[in-house]
Amino acid sequence: MDDMKGVILNYVKKEYLEDDSEPINFDTPLISGGIVDSFSMVSLKRFLENKYSIQIPDDQATPEAFDSVNKITSLVEAFIQKKG
Repeated sequence: MDDMKGVILNYVKKEYLEDDSEPINFDTPLISGGIVDSFSMVSLKRFLENKYSIQIPDDQATPEAFDSVNKITSLVEAFIQKKG
């Protein structure tokens, strides 16, 4: 699912970074690193749900689950598997 990681990483870069001077990768802390705040996390969750046709329950959309591209990918993959 490396393609999914790339899609999520590009979305985060495009939506939440001012410029490309801040290098981020799949393990960069997004929430605890201050890149994504709680309001932005809601829009990221909505993007993922629409992009991958899944529903992520609010109790699963925790700051810990959204703290890196790798963690987000694992969460999304779990819901895709449940759906399929």
